Amino acid sequence: MRTIQVQWNLRQVMADRGMFQTSELLPLLEERGIHMTREYVYRLVTKTPQRLNTEVLVALCDALACTPGDLITGIVTEQKQAKTGTSEGGPQIGDLRPVRAKIRRPDGVTE
Repeated sequence: MRTIQVQWNLRQVMADRGMFQTSELLPLLEERGIHMTREYVYRLVTKTPQRLNTEVLVALCDALACTPGDLITGIVTEQKQAKTGTSEGGPQIGDLRPVRAKIRRPDGVTE
């Protein structure tokens, strides 16, 4: 089974451009017509957003001179499924038959 995770790189992209405070991003976004509260910009920088408006993404890319691929990285991982005993290759439940028990008398015991 494949799982996909999103890695949000906004903080790293900002640091690469010498921006270390989230408040430095606010005027750059406002110049591009994106008005956000300081708290929202802080959350945008520090946490991976669940949803992101495309205008905000384009404004971030323009303000930071980067591409969406610089901001968002997809990480695909392969997970092996646990074997349940019902997978093919082994005996199926209908194939199992009881084994006849053999009773032996201990040595030296007679009736």
